[in-house]
Amino acid sequence: MRGNEQQFSREDLEGSDGEVLQLVSFRLGKEEFAIDILGVQEIIRLVEITQVPKAPSYVEGVVNLRGKVIPIINLRSRFGLSLVDPTKDTRIIVVEVEHAILGFIVDSVEEVLRLPEAFIEPSPTSGRGGSDDFHKGVGRVEGRLLILLDLQLLFGLSKVA
Repeated sequence: MRGNEQQFSREDLEGSDGEVLQLVSFRLGKEEFAIDILGVQEIIRLVEITQVPKAPSYVEGVVNLRGKVIPIINLRSRFGLSLVDPTKDTRIIVVEVEHAILGFIVDSVEEVLRLPEAFIEPSPTSGRGGSDDFHKGVGRVEGRLLILLDLQLLFGLSKVA
């Protein structure tokens, strides 16, 4: 450990007091993000997506998931990242936000983990708006940074429409 940086091992996480968040972590490029597992309906492999004319650029289209048509957001586009071709690890994370079901495409899903709220620091702000408006905070686990996303801010109905 250098300076005042804190790094936590799995053993540290298990023995901590206070509220513990259960998170699903995923990757976009080299960055690792996490969301609260309570909002996750399911994680599926990439399926054929039907494009929707005049949809925002980050809306990839819609899919039929067991009889329900759900919008699919390309999270790379939403964050202004360069687009890449899908791989065998590409997944759609299906979530419920404001009583609406939608999915978003990620490069890969990493793991389900537990992180005490005490180990989450507020997000540094850049002052320029954009994707940092969606951050809940930053957690540090086993030497890696997890950017925690707020699904309500990221996919609120006013944001997607």
